[in-house]
Amino acid sequence: MFVPLMLLLVSLAGVVVAFALPGWSDLLLLSGPMALASLYLLLRALPVRPKRADQVILDGSNVMHWRDGKPDIATVREVLDHAAALGMHPGVVFDANAGYLLFDKYAGDRAFAHFLKLPPDRIMVVPKGTPADPTILTAARDLGARVISNDRFRDWVEDFPELTAPGHLIRGGYRDGALWLDTDAPRVR
Repeated sequence: MFVPLMLLLVSLAGVVVAFALPGWSDLLLLSGPMALASLYLLLRALPVRPKRADQVILDGSNVMHWRDGKPDIATVREVLDHAAALGMHPGVVFDANAGYLLFDKYAGDRAFAHFLKLPPDRIMVVPKGTPADPTILTAARDLGARVISNDRFRDWVEDFPELTAPGHLIRGGYRDGALWLDTDAPRVR
């Protein structure tokens, strides 16, 4: 990016000289096209921001029970993979007791990140005694994300009215052993 920028600056200096000094107007024939070409090269060298994926927050403590009603970390991993395959960018929030239910011991963000093969900044285990629901809903609001859960969050609708918007909650589960996510509902922003 340095070279196109330098070419642009030199060619613009040539354009300024061609207009400012009498007798140097022929320099415009060289510096004008050079300025346009270097501007084109500079724009091509700029990094392109990838399209932001559809953000989703998994209610990990809900999702882990989707297969046969028994807590299973593999279920969460499968839902994460499925969501990513659908173009979603998932994060997960767990209740503090999720590690005890899954591994018979406490597990924090880093432990879950290891088990789920996700960066630790995409996992959150809420502190003991703190309900996960408001954390999930606040994260979803802050990120403009949808929530993957079968929980209806009825106790939180007054504080989070977006829960009633079609497509904000994505339900899911297993039918005949196959994972499904209800992503057909239109997203209202």
